[in-house]
Formats: sequence, structure tokens, C-alpha cells
Amino acid sequence: MKKILAINYSQTGQLDEILDRFLIPFGEVERVKVQVKRPFGFPWSSERFFDAMPESVLEEPVDLEPMTFANEEYDLIILGYQPWFLSPSIPTTSLLKNEKFKQIIKGKPVVTVIGARNMWLNAQDSVKTMLREAGATLVGNIPLIDRSNNLTSVVSILHWMLDGKKTKPLGIFPKPGVSDEDIQYSDRFGVLVKESMDKGDYVDLQSQILSLNRISVPTNILFIEQRAKKLFQIWANIIKKKGTTAAKRKRWLVGFKYYLIIALFVVSPIVLTIFNLLLRPFTLSSIKRKKEYYCGVN
Repeated sequence: MKKILAINYSQTGQLDEILDRFLIPFGEVERVKVQVKRPFGFPWSSERFFDAMPESVLEEPVDLEPMTFANEEYDLIILGYQPWFLSPSIPTTSLLKNEKFKQIIKGKPVVTVIGARNMWLNAQDSVKTMLREAGATLVGNIPLIDRSNNLTSVVSILHWMLDGKKTKPLGIFPKPGVSDEDIQYSDRFGVLVKESMDKGDYVDLQSQILSLNRISVPTNILFIEQRAKKLFQIWANIIKKKGTTAAKRKRWLVGFKYYLIIALFVVSPIVLTIFNLLLRPFTLSSIKRKKEYYCGVN
């Protein structure tokens, strides 16, 4: 019998729900849920939410609760994670930099399952790097996202993160998070992964995953992510350097908070309009290459 390890951290419970459905075709699977020694809690306060930004972006690990694995060797690792601030969540980074887990995944095929608002490209790039450094082989990636408009989904997700309610804010904004339909559909991805595992051949797995036509990279999201990560890194480094006391760190985090609000709701729509009207026609081939890259596993 194949030995399968499914491991993840889920703050809201959504990723647990996604993996529960995704894993149905596999039958018996070992599940391990990552816990940090200093829990982030849910719902988040606004202050705690933004306080996680610098360490998320700079990919600094924290201490995890001890993990117990039933086996020393696995035939397949399924890693579920969420992006935080265009980076892997702090618990995910901590897991991928954990020496015990790095030994578990060394030389093993790994499938990543992402539960995200809509921006996962930079986070997956970081995960690819950490998997490669650990000697693992990424054979499949399945990002499940909130398909709502970018700006309205910001309102919805903040409602969920700060109030703890996965409901429509004010009754007019879309329900936050990955849709129930996409969660229910995720077992179809599980079927493809299991078939590849049974054959011991993952060469065409990602192509088969993409053939279901449920995964795409919107051009506007690609454009935003390519630029936003560098700006986030600048802010993260400034906050770490200048925030030498709790009071100073708080002031810089408040500055980042208002920068992010202005960037999302004022600057971003203007820049995207200019890009789509004037520049996009001249970058079609580049956009295509980048989408193929991010949708792949190499």
C-alpha cells in the first residue's frame, strides 16, 4: 500500500475543508496539521494581521509544536498552504525550513494545494525554491482561489479575517474565500494525482491538472504581483530596521497599512487602466510565457 502524507496549516479551517475533499479518492492518508507554538489565532485583530507582514515577506520561520510522523518514508507528500502578503504563510515557511520535515520530503514527489484569495504566484515561487533546496520534487500544483473581483474580494476577506464570519459583508459583497463549488470539485484533482501516484509517473500530471480548465492566472493579477512583492520587501525591511521598539514597529506598520489601502483602491486601478489600454498589446508574448511558467511546476 502506498504511504501518503498530507500536511498543512489552516487558520480558518478552509484549507482543512479543501484537503478533506481533495483526499477522498486516496482512501487511507496520514494527516498532520501544523501548529505554531505562538498561535496566530482567529479571527485576527487588524494590528495582529499587519504585524505578521514583515516576517511573512522575509520568510522568517517561527517555532512549531512537535510533529509526529507515523512513517519515515512516504511515496507522496501533499502540502496544503495559504499565502500571506504574497509569501507563504509563516507556519508554511517554518515547516519547509524545519529540519525534520526536510528529511521527510527529501527525494520525494510533492503536490502543493493552495487556498488563496487570488494572489499565489510569488508564494508558490518561494515554495518551489524551498522544496528544491530540501531535495524534494514538485510534481503538481493546485491553486484554489476566490474568483471575485480583486477589490470586492479585499472587502470580503477582511470581513472574514477580522470578524471570523465567512458571510457576505453587508449582504452585498461576495462571500469570501474559495467557493463551495470549487471546494467540492477539488476531489477531481485528487483523482488525477492518485492515478499518477498509482502509475509512479508524474511527468504529465500538471498538464492533466490544467486540462480541467479550472486554473488560470488573470493578467491583472500577474501584473500586480510582479510589482507588489518588491514593494512589500522594501516595506518589510524598513519595518524590521526601523521598528526597533514595539512603539516604533507599530507606527511603521500603521504606515504600511495606509500605504496598502491607497495602493489597492487608488493607485492599482489607475495603473491597471493605463497598462490595459496602452501597454498590454505590446506584452502579450511575455504575458503568455509568464502564465505558463506560474501554472507549471518547473
